[in-house]
Amino acid sequence: MPTSSPQTARSVRHSAARLAAFIPLALLAGCGSGISFLDPHGPVAATQRELFFEIIGWMMIVVIPAITLVPFVAWRFRRTARNAVYRPTWQFSWPLEILVWGVPIVLVCILATLIAGKARSLDPYAAIPSDKPPLEVEVIGLDYKWLFVYSEENVASVGVLALPVDRPVRFRLTSDTVMQSFMIPALGSQIYAMAGMVTELNLLADRPGVLLGQNTQFNGFGFQNQKFDVLAMPEADFDRWITNAGRVGRPLDEGAYAIVSQKGKLADLRSRFDFDPAMGLIFSSVVSNLFTTVVARYRPDAAHRHERAEAENHPSEGHAHADH
Repeated sequence: MPTSSPQTARSVRHSAARLAAFIPLALLAGCGSGISFLDPHGPVAATQRELFFEIIGWMMIVVIPAITLVPFVAWRFRRTARNAVYRPTWQFSWPLEILVWGVPIVLVCILATLIAGKARSLDPYAAIPSDKPPLEVEVIGLDYKWLFVYSEENVASVGVLALPVDRPVRFRLTSDTVMQSFMIPALGSQIYAMAGMVTELNLLADRPGVLLGQNTQFNGFGFQNQKFDVLAMPEADFDRWITNAGRVGRPLDEGAYAIVSQKGKLADLRSRFDFDPAMGLIFSSVVSNLFTTVVARYRPDAAHRHERAEAENHPSEGHAHADH
Protein backbone atom coordinates (compact mmCIF):
# COMPACT_ATOMS: atom_id res chain seq x y z
CA MET A 1 0.00 0.00 0.00
CA PRO A 2 1.51 3.39 -0.95
CA THR A 3 2.25 5.78 1.91
CA SER A 4 2.06 9.57 1.93
CA SER A 5 5.29 11.51 2.06
CA PRO A 6 5.86 14.12 4.78
CA GLN A 7 5.62 16.84 2.13
CA THR A 8 2.23 15.56 0.99
CA ALA A 9 0.98 15.44 4.58
CA ARG A 10 2.10 19.02 5.16
CA SER A 11 0.35 20.10 1.95
CA VAL A 12 -2.89 18.48 3.11
CA ARG A 13 -2.64 20.20 6.50
CA HIS A 14 -2.00 23.57 4.87
CA SER A 15 -4.98 23.09 2.55
CA ALA A 16 -7.20 22.17 5.49
CA ALA A 17 -6.00 25.23 7.41
CA ARG A 18 -6.78 27.51 4.45
CA LEU A 19 -10.23 25.94 4.11
CA ALA A 20 -10.92 26.40 7.83
CA ALA A 21 -9.97 30.07 7.54
CA PHE A 22 -12.70 30.60 4.93
CA ILE A 23 -15.45 28.82 6.88
CA PRO A 24 -16.49 31.98 8.84
CA LEU A 25 -16.59 33.96 5.59
CA ALA A 26 -18.75 31.30 3.99
CA LEU A 27 -21.15 31.40 6.93
CA LEU A 28 -21.37 35.18 6.82
CA ALA A 29 -21.85 35.16 3.05
CA GLY A 30 -25.34 33.76 3.53
CA CYS A 31 -26.21 36.59 5.91
CA GLY A 32 -26.42 39.27 3.23
CA SER A 33 -28.89 40.12 0.45
CA GLY A 34 -31.61 41.29 2.78
CA ILE A 35 -31.87 38.22 4.99
CA SER A 36 -29.85 39.26 8.05
CA PHE A 37 -29.12 42.19 10.32
CA LEU A 38 -25.49 41.78 9.21
CA ASP A 39 -26.64 43.40 5.96
CA PRO A 40 -28.82 46.10 7.53
CA HIS A 41 -31.46 47.93 5.52
CA GLY A 42 -32.58 50.18 8.36
CA PRO A 43 -31.39 52.00 11.49
CA VAL A 44 -32.67 49.36 13.93
CA ALA A 45 -30.79 46.53 12.23
CA ALA A 46 -27.72 48.76 11.93
CA THR A 47 -27.78 49.34 15.68
CA GLN A 48 -28.10 45.59 16.28
CA ARG A 49 -25.17 44.92 13.94
CA GLU A 50 -23.04 47.51 15.74
CA LEU A 51 -23.92 45.99 19.12
CA PHE A 52 -23.16 42.48 17.82
CA PHE A 53 -19.61 43.37 16.76
CA GLU A 54 -18.96 45.43 19.88
CA ILE A 55 -19.87 42.45 22.07
CA ILE A 56 -17.66 40.16 19.99
CA GLY A 57 -14.78 42.62 20.30
CA TRP A 58 -15.05 42.79 24.10
CA MET A 59 -15.43 39.03 24.39
CA MET A 60 -12.16 38.55 22.51
CA ILE A 61 -10.41 39.80 25.67
CA VAL A 62 -11.32 36.46 27.24
CA VAL A 63 -11.55 34.23 24.18
CA ILE A 64 -8.19 34.97 22.56
CA PRO A 65 -6.06 34.37 25.71
CA ALA A 66 -7.97 31.16 26.40
CA ILE A 67 -7.51 29.86 22.85
CA THR A 68 -3.80 30.71 22.78
CA LEU A 69 -2.83 29.78 26.35
CA VAL A 70 -4.50 26.36 26.51
CA PRO A 71 -2.25 24.76 23.86
CA PHE A 72 0.78 26.67 25.23
CA VAL A 73 0.22 25.36 28.78
CA ALA A 74 -0.35 21.83 27.45
CA TRP A 75 2.94 22.03 25.54
CA ARG A 76 4.92 23.82 28.24
CA PHE A 77 4.04 21.34 30.97
CA ARG A 78 3.97 18.20 28.89
CA ARG A 79 5.23 15.01 30.45
CA THR A 80 8.45 14.97 28.45
CA ALA A 81 9.34 18.59 29.27
CA ARG A 82 12.82 18.90 30.78
CA ASN A 83 12.90 22.58 31.75
CA ALA A 84 9.43 22.94 33.32
CA VAL A 85 9.52 24.20 36.90
CA TYR A 86 8.18 21.70 39.48
CA ARG A 87 6.54 23.40 42.47
CA PRO A 88 4.84 20.77 44.63
CA THR A 89 4.11 23.25 47.45
CA TRP A 90 2.51 25.95 45.23
CA GLN A 91 -1.03 26.77 46.50
CA PHE A 92 -2.03 30.39 45.91
CA SER A 93 -1.17 33.44 43.82
CA TRP A 94 -2.79 36.84 44.27
CA PRO A 95 -1.86 38.10 40.78
CA LEU A 96 -3.38 34.97 39.23
CA GLU A 97 -6.55 35.24 41.33
CA ILE A 98 -6.99 38.91 40.41
CA LEU A 99 -6.49 38.07 36.75
CA VAL A 100 -8.88 35.10 36.75
CA TRP A 101 -11.69 36.87 38.64
CA GLY A 102 -11.07 40.56 38.00
CA VAL A 103 -11.05 40.50 34.20
CA PRO A 104 -14.41 38.65 33.86
CA ILE A 105 -16.03 40.94 36.46
CA VAL A 106 -14.88 44.07 34.65
CA LEU A 107 -15.95 42.56 31.30
CA VAL A 108 -19.42 41.70 32.58
CA CYS A 109 -19.88 45.25 33.88
CA ILE A 110 -18.81 46.71 30.53
CA LEU A 111 -21.12 44.39 28.58
CA ALA A 112 -24.05 45.07 30.92
CA THR A 113 -23.62 48.83 30.50
CA LEU A 114 -23.26 48.50 26.74
CA ILE A 115 -26.29 46.25 26.28
CA ALA A 116 -28.50 48.25 28.65
CA GLY A 117 -27.70 51.46 26.79
CA LYS A 118 -28.43 49.99 23.37
CA ALA A 119 -31.55 48.18 24.63
CA ARG A 120 -33.20 51.52 25.33
CA SER A 121 -32.57 52.65 21.77
CA LEU A 122 -33.97 49.36 20.43
CA ASP A 123 -37.33 49.61 22.18
CA PRO A 124 -39.79 48.18 19.60
CA TYR A 125 -42.54 50.52 20.83
CA ALA A 126 -40.42 53.65 20.34
CA ALA A 127 -41.28 55.77 17.34
CA ILE A 128 -38.42 56.31 14.91
CA PRO A 129 -37.61 60.03 14.55
CA SER A 130 -38.60 61.31 11.11
CA ASP A 131 -40.18 64.31 9.44
CA LYS A 132 -42.61 61.92 7.70
CA PRO A 133 -45.71 60.42 9.33
CA PRO A 134 -45.42 56.67 9.96
CA LEU A 135 -47.12 54.18 7.66
CA GLU A 136 -49.73 52.24 9.65
CA VAL A 137 -49.77 48.49 8.97
CA GLU A 138 -51.94 46.01 10.85
CA VAL A 139 -50.49 42.49 10.91
CA ILE A 140 -52.57 39.37 11.56
CA GLY A 141 -50.74 36.07 12.02
CA LEU A 142 -52.47 33.04 10.49
CA ASP A 143 -51.65 29.36 9.89
CA TYR A 144 -49.27 29.64 8.04
CA LYS A 145 -49.47 33.08 6.47
CA TRP A 146 -49.21 36.74 7.38
CA LEU A 147 -52.02 39.14 6.50
CA PHE A 148 -51.01 42.80 6.15
CA VAL A 149 -53.72 45.46 6.29
CA TYR A 150 -52.88 49.00 5.22
CA SER A 151 -55.56 50.65 7.33
CA GLU A 152 -55.29 54.17 5.91
CA GLU A 153 -54.96 53.02 2.29
CA ASN A 154 -57.75 50.40 2.71
CA VAL A 155 -55.85 47.61 0.93
CA ALA A 156 -54.39 44.33 2.18
CA SER A 157 -51.90 41.69 1.09
CA VAL A 158 -50.82 38.17 1.96
CA GLY A 159 -47.32 36.90 1.25
CA VAL A 160 -45.84 40.28 0.34
CA LEU A 161 -45.28 43.46 2.35
CA ALA A 162 -44.60 46.69 0.46
CA LEU A 163 -42.85 49.49 2.37
CA PRO A 164 -41.68 52.97 1.35
CA VAL A 165 -38.01 53.77 1.83
CA ASP A 166 -37.07 56.46 4.39
CA ARG A 167 -40.52 56.48 5.98
CA PRO A 168 -41.17 54.97 9.43
CA VAL A 169 -43.55 52.04 9.62
CA ARG A 170 -45.67 51.35 12.68
CA PHE A 171 -46.80 47.73 12.85
CA ARG A 172 -49.61 46.65 15.16
CA LEU A 173 -49.75 42.89 15.46
CA THR A 174 -52.10 40.21 16.66
CA SER A 175 -52.76 36.55 15.90
CA ASP A 176 -55.87 34.69 14.82
CA THR A 177 -54.31 31.41 15.89
CA VAL A 178 -51.45 30.36 18.16
CA MET A 179 -48.55 32.63 19.10
CA GLN A 180 -46.44 33.88 16.20
CA SER A 181 -43.04 35.56 16.05
CA PHE A 182 -42.80 38.38 13.49
CA MET A 183 -39.35 39.24 12.23
CA ILE A 184 -37.74 41.06 9.30
CA PRO A 185 -34.04 40.42 10.05
CA ALA A 186 -32.61 43.03 7.66
CA LEU A 187 -34.77 45.73 9.30
CA GLY A 188 -34.15 44.46 12.83
CA SER A 189 -36.09 43.44 15.90
CA GLN A 190 -38.55 40.64 16.54
CA ILE A 191 -41.83 40.71 18.34
CA TYR A 192 -44.56 38.25 19.19
CA ALA A 193 -48.11 38.30 17.89
CA MET A 194 -50.63 36.68 20.26
CA ALA A 195 -54.34 36.04 20.05
CA GLY A 196 -56.36 38.61 21.97
CA MET A 197 -53.39 40.94 22.36
CA VAL A 198 -51.92 43.82 20.35
CA THR A 199 -48.17 44.34 20.16
CA GLU A 200 -46.31 47.07 18.33
CA LEU A 201 -43.14 47.32 16.29
CA ASN A 202 -41.55 50.39 14.70
CA LEU A 203 -39.15 49.94 11.80
CA LEU A 204 -37.73 51.88 8.88
CA ALA A 205 -36.11 50.82 5.59
CA ASP A 206 -33.39 53.21 4.48
CA ARG A 207 -32.63 51.67 1.08
CA PRO A 208 -34.51 49.65 -1.55
CA GLY A 209 -34.37 45.89 -1.65
CA VAL A 210 -36.28 42.64 -1.43
CA LEU A 211 -36.00 41.48 2.17
CA LEU A 212 -36.93 38.31 4.00
CA GLY A 213 -39.78 38.28 6.49
CA GLN A 214 -40.68 35.22 8.53
CA ASN A 215 -42.25 33.59 11.54
CA THR A 216 -39.46 32.43 13.85
CA GLN A 217 -41.75 30.75 16.39
CA PHE A 218 -42.17 26.97 16.09
CA ASN A 219 -45.93 26.58 16.26
CA GLY A 220 -46.62 23.64 13.97
CA PHE A 221 -45.15 21.69 11.10
CA GLY A 222 -45.98 24.40 8.58
CA PHE A 223 -44.31 27.30 10.35
CA GLN A 224 -41.22 27.03 8.13
CA ASN A 225 -43.38 28.11 5.19
CA GLN A 226 -44.62 31.25 6.92
CA LYS A 227 -42.30 33.58 5.06
CA PHE A 228 -42.99 36.67 3.01
CA ASP A 229 -41.17 39.14 0.78
CA VAL A 230 -40.66 42.68 2.02
CA LEU A 231 -40.50 45.09 -0.91
CA ALA A 232 -38.65 48.19 0.24
CA MET A 233 -39.14 50.70 -2.56
CA PRO A 234 -38.94 54.44 -3.22
CA GLU A 235 -42.04 56.29 -2.07
CA ALA A 236 -43.21 56.97 -5.63
CA ASP A 237 -43.08 53.26 -6.41
CA PHE A 238 -44.89 52.49 -3.17
CA ASP A 239 -47.67 54.93 -4.04
CA ARG A 240 -47.94 53.22 -7.43
CA TRP A 241 -48.13 49.81 -5.71
CA ILE A 242 -50.96 51.05 -3.47
CA THR A 243 -52.80 52.47 -6.47
CA ASN A 244 -52.50 49.20 -8.39
CA ALA A 245 -53.62 47.25 -5.33
CA GLY A 246 -56.77 49.35 -5.16
CA ARG A 247 -57.58 48.39 -8.75
CA VAL A 248 -57.43 44.63 -8.24
CA GLY A 249 -61.16 44.40 -7.63
CA ARG A 250 -60.90 41.76 -4.90
CA PRO A 251 -62.40 42.85 -1.56
CA LEU A 252 -61.32 41.31 1.71
CA ASP A 253 -64.77 40.82 3.18
CA GLU A 254 -65.83 38.36 5.87
CA GLY A 255 -66.15 35.53 3.35
CA ALA A 256 -62.73 36.14 1.84
CA TYR A 257 -61.14 36.39 5.28
CA ALA A 258 -62.72 33.07 6.28
CA ILE A 259 -60.94 31.48 3.32
CA VAL A 260 -57.61 33.23 3.92
CA SER A 261 -57.56 32.33 7.61
CA GLN A 262 -57.87 28.60 6.93
CA LYS A 263 -54.78 26.57 7.79
CA GLY A 264 -52.42 26.19 4.86
CA LYS A 265 -49.73 27.83 2.77
CA LEU A 266 -50.18 30.86 0.56
CA ALA A 267 -49.99 28.67 -2.54
CA ASP A 268 -52.99 26.69 -1.28
CA LEU A 269 -55.17 29.75 -1.84
CA ARG A 270 -54.70 29.57 -5.62
CA SER A 271 -57.67 27.21 -5.80
CA ARG A 272 -59.90 29.96 -4.37
CA PHE A 273 -58.33 33.14 -5.74
CA ASP A 274 -56.73 33.97 -9.08
CA PHE A 275 -53.26 35.30 -8.23
CA ASP A 276 -49.54 34.69 -8.64
CA PRO A 277 -48.01 33.49 -5.33
CA ALA A 278 -44.73 35.18 -6.27
CA MET A 279 -46.55 38.55 -6.35
CA GLY A 280 -48.63 37.89 -3.25
CA LEU A 281 -52.38 37.87 -2.78
CA ILE A 282 -53.67 41.46 -2.98
CA PHE A 283 -57.03 42.78 -1.81
CA SER A 284 -58.38 46.10 -3.07
CA SER A 285 -60.48 46.85 0.01
CA VAL A 286 -60.84 45.62 3.57
CA VAL A 287 -63.91 45.05 5.70
CA SER A 288 -64.27 47.68 8.40
CA ASN A 289 -62.52 47.02 11.75
CA LEU A 290 -61.10 43.65 10.70
CA PHE A 291 -58.11 43.92 13.03
CA THR A 292 -60.25 44.88 16.03
CA THR A 293 -62.70 42.08 15.24
CA VAL A 294 -59.90 39.51 15.28
CA VAL A 295 -58.65 40.81 18.64
CA ALA A 296 -62.15 40.81 20.11
CA ARG A 297 -62.68 37.19 19.13
CA TYR A 298 -60.34 36.19 21.96
CA ARG A 299 -60.45 39.16 24.39
CA PRO A 300 -63.26 41.68 23.93
CA ASP A 301 -61.88 43.93 26.66
CA ALA A 302 -58.51 44.14 24.86
CA ALA A 303 -60.28 45.13 21.65
CA HIS A 304 -62.08 47.97 23.42
CA ARG A 305 -58.81 49.25 24.84
CA HIS A 306 -57.32 49.02 21.36
CA GLU A 307 -60.17 51.10 19.91
CA ARG A 308 -59.77 53.77 22.59
CA ALA A 309 -56.03 53.93 21.99
CA GLU A 310 -56.54 54.36 18.26
CA ALA A 311 -59.06 57.13 18.84
CA GLU A 312 -56.33 59.16 20.50
CA ASN A 313 -53.27 60.54 18.80
CA HIS A 314 -50.41 58.07 18.94
CA PRO A 315 -47.80 59.66 21.23
CA SER A 316 -44.48 60.46 19.63
CA GLU A 317 -42.65 60.77 22.92
CA GLY A 318 -40.59 57.99 24.37
CA HIS A 319 -37.24 56.43 23.70
CA ALA A 320 -35.94 57.14 20.22
CA HIS A 321 -34.00 54.68 18.12
CA ALA A 322 -30.35 55.39 17.58
CA ASP A 323 -29.74 57.35 14.39
CA HIS A 324 -27.40 55.82 11.83
